[in-house]
Amino acid sequence: MQFKSIIGQEETKKKLILSVQENRVPHAQLFLGPEGNGKLPLALAYAQYILCPHRTATDSCGVCPSCQKISKLSHPDLHFVVPTTTTKSVKSNPESDLFMAEWRDYVLQKEGYVDTSSWYEFLEVENKQGYISVRDAATLLRKLSFKAYEGEYKIAIIWMAEKMRVDTANKLLKLLEEPPEKTLFILIAEDQEELLATIRSRTSLVKIPRIDQNALQTALVQRFNCSPQEANDAAIVAEGNWIKACQNVKDAEDQKYYFRTFQQWMRLCFKASVSELIDFSNNIKSIGRERQKQLLDYGLNIVRNSLLFNNNLAQLVMLPEEEKKFNAGFAPFVKPTNTIQIADLLEEASRQIERNGYAPIIFLDTSFKMTKLLRMK
Repeated sequence: MQFKSIIGQEETKKKLILSVQENRVPHAQLFLGPEGNGKLPLALAYAQYILCPHRTATDSCGVCPSCQKISKLSHPDLHFVVPTTTTKSVKSNPESDLFMAEWRDYVLQKEGYVDTSSWYEFLEVENKQGYISVRDAATLLRKLSFKAYEGEYKIAIIWMAEKMRVDTANKLLKLLEEPPEKTLFILIAEDQEELLATIRSRTSLVKIPRIDQNALQTALVQRFNCSPQEANDAAIVAEGNWIKACQNVKDAEDQKYYFRTFQQWMRLCFKASVSELIDFSNNIKSIGRERQKQLLDYGLNIVRNSLLFNNNLAQLVMLPEEEKKFNAGFAPFVKPTNTIQIADLLEEASRQIERNGYAPIIFLDTSFKMTKLLRMK
């Protein structure tokens, strides 16, 4: 991973590069920021830059044996600790080393832009939550006690460090306080409040912001060959999250469908045409349960955005322009007297759909109640 392949984050790149050039590399750093902003790609590019013997003023060379190994996540001086749990193949005592083949495949497949939910899905752990166990800490202690194999530094990347259990964190404290010579720890986290205060106090904080919208838009056009307008719409809703931006482009047609359908539904509700509402409710059966739930979730988002419009916070509404215009027109009908009732109505409909209720009846009943709420003075 090279710095040039990372989306946006130009200021952070400059700071990391400068720390190496001025020989001011803190031995323990906390890369902190929201999901999808490129924390792991930055850590990998940073590690590659440090270990590259032919680095330039702006990046690693990308072609030497060290760079090639890091690009495949197989450098002997680069170590990973990640959240894991029991799976079909690892039925007890999970730890990072048992999943390194899967981790490499997953990160390379995602080009470094990873998140916990897709990692757990990749491992097929169903509803179980991952954690970093004390076994991970013991294994890392053992690995770092040896000298570097090839590079000047030994580098340990602890991804989602907030998933460390208390005993794990306590075992790592001594190592963070008195690390072996030429050892670098990069802890990556999204919620610093979930980290022990003693861990935070022993690391140098590197705050990594959300990706700039223009950088997101440019990258989306290059990656998906979509139009600038489509990329702009996807980037607005993503709020600096590359993972979400990619998903928005892929789901653009679905998003348009939910917008058009909800818009039509609300107009019919306000019009109070019984025959048209019956037809609408009967037709909604054909889209399937999951899309019915997504439509109701879209409606809840419109209600939340209406509160922003009504409180002069329209700048916080993250929707494509056409949808934002509709939401602005819908907002006056969402009042202090009916907001909670409208939200409860949509949530209850979603719960009934989840329980395999008969969609035409659920949507027709919701429509009649919505008509009264929208006409409420």
